[in-house]
Amino acid sequence: METAYVLINCDLGTELPIISSLKQMKSVKEIHGIFGAFDIITKLENQDKDEIRKTVIEDIRKLEHVRSTLTLMGVKGQS
Repeated sequence: METAYVLINCDLGTELPIISSLKQMKSVKEIHGIFGAFDIITKLENQDKDEIRKTVIEDIRKLEHVRSTLTLMGVKGQS
């Protein structure tokens, strides 16, 4: 199983609609609103690394009001 964490920075006040959209995505397993430099953190899991990449590039980054993302990929065998 491949794992990635995506830190999302969004426009002020748009966290809830973005979280709602994230909940509809197949690879998204956890979502948390956070304080700090980023507004939302989400955990992605999928058997296929390319599906995780596709979710980040084609789904999350294209959501309205998402300004930036930072993706952290897990290292197999170090969990």
